[in-house]
Amino acid sequence: MAPSLLYVPPEEPLMVRRRLQRGFTLIELLIVIAIIGIIAAILVPNLIDALQRARQKRSLANMQLAGTAMMAWLTDQAAAAAAGAATNDVDLGGYVAISAANLEKELISTYMQELPRLDGWKTPFDFYLDTANPLGREVMAIRSRGRDRVATGDTYTPGGFETTDYDQDIVWTDGFMVRWPEIRKN
Repeated sequence: MAPSLLYVPPEEPLMVRRRLQRGFTLIELLIVIAIIGIIAAILVPNLIDALQRARQKRSLANMQLAGTAMMAWLTDQAAAAAAGAATNDVDLGGYVAISAANLEKELISTYMQELPRLDGWKTPFDFYLDTANPLGREVMAIRSRGRDRVATGDTYTPGGFETTDYDQDIVWTDGFMVRWPEIRKN
């Protein structure tokens, strides 16, 4: 009989074979999961804040876009814009509300291509435009109700608010911002 060239190792105990296998221990897996959890706990609040800030800025930009178109309309109607910064409280109760559909009839194609109907939180803007009296004192306004979708009232004192207060209303009237997010310096 010819000698066998095939080597067959002797039977190893079960414990020795397990040590030779490659893999992760339970403690190693738990440490990795804990590290991932810590990183997620740090990043998720910052991500949520960044998303809210982006919605706030989108609302502000859309309001300024629609406001610019309304100012162009007013200029054509009255031959001069009757806008100026208010120093007193602004009461939206004195403004004439207009639906987005009627506002589009006034602005689309001549002053803008598309009216932004929703703010950054997907809530309809409150539009005000007095088409019957463009020379009046309170002609046009736009309001975003903020993240909570609830208007804080109809009277606003001009001024900014903390940028992280996403529930605040953002208000634009007659060519200027009445309520807006701003960074407060200490």
